[in-house]
Amino acid sequence: MKPSSVNDMENGKLDNNREKIPKSNSSRVVKIHNQALLSGLAYCISSCSMILVNKFVLSSYDFNAGISLMLYQNLISVSIVSILSLSGLISTEPLTWRLIKVWLPVNVIFVGMLITSMFSLKYINVAMVTVLKNVTNVITALGEMYLFKKHHDGKVWTALFLMIISAITGGITDLAFNATGYAWQTLNCFLTASYSLTLRRVMDTAKQVTKSGNLNEFSMVLLNNALSLPLGIFLVIVFNEVDYLLRTPLLRFPSFWMVMTFSGFLGLAISFTSMWFLHQTGATTYSLVGSLNKIPLSVAGIFLFKVPTSLQNSASIFFGLLAGVFFARAKIREKS
Repeated sequence: MKPSSVNDMENGKLDNNREKIPKSNSSRVVKIHNQALLSGLAYCISSCSMILVNKFVLSSYDFNAGISLMLYQNLISVSIVSILSLSGLISTEPLTWRLIKVWLPVNVIFVGMLITSMFSLKYINVAMVTVLKNVTNVITALGEMYLFKKHHDGKVWTALFLMIISAITGGITDLAFNATGYAWQTLNCFLTASYSLTLRRVMDTAKQVTKSGNLNEFSMVLLNNALSLPLGIFLVIVFNEVDYLLRTPLLRFPSFWMVMTFSGFLGLAISFTSMWFLHQTGATTYSLVGSLNKIPLSVAGIFLFKVPTSLQNSASIFFGLLAGVFFARAKIREKS
């Protein structure tokens, strides 16, 4: 099926006169529709599960080595992608020294983004993390305006303003407010926005130094995770997590290793399912589903971890989630 047919399906413009559609094409439409639904469910489940499992490891297990957790998850990703590449199931670019030098600056931001996310998730409940992450969109929009001279329409700026209001009111009404967690999350927003803005420029340069002249998503997953390993080991030593790992009894529990390993598989699953979903639908559906996905994630986070909340805080969280959906719709209309 042509790409235009997939877009017509998303917009509800598929021809109702099925007699004019050949039987083979009709079955193809059903197949693609099922693929889009399946990939969307896989993406939502993996992304929600990853955050909830990380929160479980860091808070419920009271694991105080977030950098080591990130290091272990990235090691699993590198191992699996390397095995798939060697077996010929996927293709990846060789990690040349020229490519590494180009990619290293953005990888440093990538590692900082993951670590600050771990630290903030330990101290803040899942619902507030999802609302505060909306601030990343505000920073990214400002960065696009100043760095790339990109202008947004009034609806986008309205949505961004609503996100700021919801983040402020959510923090004020948060019964479990933790200044350390909010500081880490604020830093995470700046690093995430920086990663997004820097990645656009680095990708173009990186493609020029690869053998094929291209850099697919599998290569980026391998590149990011492989380069994060030596930097992660260095940070584990700097933050003195080695001493904690030697003392904690958690590493003697097989159940704890199972949960940590599961989180590593989920991290890789997000990379694969997001690419699959994006390929089956498009950027517009992908961004909208990503915003809607935060709603069940926030609800699950509140109930699973028994977060103390108030009517005002719940309203702020819900308001922030709706602002995220409004932002996604505004961006879709802006592009169209």
